[in-house]
Amino acid sequence: MTHAKTPFIVVLTLALTIMLGPFSMDTYLPAFPAIGESLGVSQHAVSLSVSVYVLALALGQLVGGALSDRFGRQRVLMGGLAIFIVASIAIGTADSLGMLLGGRIVQAFGAGWTLVSVPALVRDRVTGRDAAKLFSMMGFIIVLAPGIAPSVGSAILALGSWHYIFFALAAYALALIPLLIRVLFTGPGRVSRAKGPEMGLLARYKLVLSTKPALPFIAWQAGSFSVMMMFITYASFIYQGHFAQDSSTFSLLFAANIVAMFLFNVLNRVLLSRLPSLRILQLATACQAVGMVALLAATFLGAPLYLFLPAMMLTIGPVGAISPNIQACFLEFFPTSGGTAAALLGAAQFGIAGILSGLSTALPQSLESVVLAMAACGAVAYLLLARSLIKGRAAVEAR
Repeated sequence: MTHAKTPFIVVLTLALTIMLGPFSMDTYLPAFPAIGESLGVSQHAVSLSVSVYVLALALGQLVGGALSDRFGRQRVLMGGLAIFIVASIAIGTADSLGMLLGGRIVQAFGAGWTLVSVPALVRDRVTGRDAAKLFSMMGFIIVLAPGIAPSVGSAILALGSWHYIFFALAAYALALIPLLIRVLFTGPGRVSRAKGPEMGLLARYKLVLSTKPALPFIAWQAGSFSVMMMFITYASFIYQGHFAQDSSTFSLLFAANIVAMFLFNVLNRVLLSRLPSLRILQLATACQAVGMVALLAATFLGAPLYLFLPAMMLTIGPVGAISPNIQACFLEFFPTSGGTAAALLGAAQFGIAGILSGLSTALPQSLESVVLAMAACGAVAYLLLARSLIKGRAAVEAR
């Protein structure tokens, strides 16, 4: 396989496509009060739409990944966008909580098909460090999605009803279709994919799960991502509830974590020219562990916001370097089953994070409980970091 430089328009198109999932997760967050009032339910009830979205996103990836290996990336990607568009329009006309939740489930299922196709498309083109660089380049745009999404949602709310947010998401997905056709499937991003073995959906997942050296990366990703997901779920409570900040200040505080992710992403791209992906992954995870210790200290010592915020940024920021390197390391094991492998990684990432986020609602509504839940999620990643360092040292000593 050639490792020619990937055209920027291809990187941009891939990033805009994968951005659809996280963007549609966060855009409507500022509209929770308006949605609750419109549907006659509490904001807590509306927040269920986040958990069901994340779980359905995981299920959509599980189904879409194997289908993309069997029937091709284009069919699954376009099918996912079509499902997403129809569901977004349905949500835009919702007049009950049941319709909102049902629409979000279908919307996330389509988004899962779209989301899982992108890592597979990258794996079809490049491998190893080149793949990590491409994931990182895409990350320049991807990490902006959660940061700008609430601001976009607020701007749409200023123009009219919360329903318009979902109509705007439908329009975004619709605009991706001609772009994808032109750039990825007929333009400079077109590539011939090596055909995988003919097998059923369950057989494909059995093949991936039997590759034992790759499996720790799934748990590593799930642990690290769950830390960020827990933060997203409770960001409003942390900054607006506990620290009593207004909505405009909340947007800035939320965006500060995205800036931290962006900076780690930039540093990741620089380091990839000098270090292998696994080494950078270890360093980034160690940074997150340090941030988590600082966050625990700031929380239980009652530190003011100006000390709490840097600790949170150091906890969330490293995800900008952790995720692309986990994807590169994991997909390296699957040259002909990239879609299925990406699906399993993504489904575990979003599924576990969604389940933990949902279970966390049973905890006491306090900052201490939220931060302890984040630390528990991160502990999995930090244990796997220690394991990888020990195995690496043993390998060196055995030479």
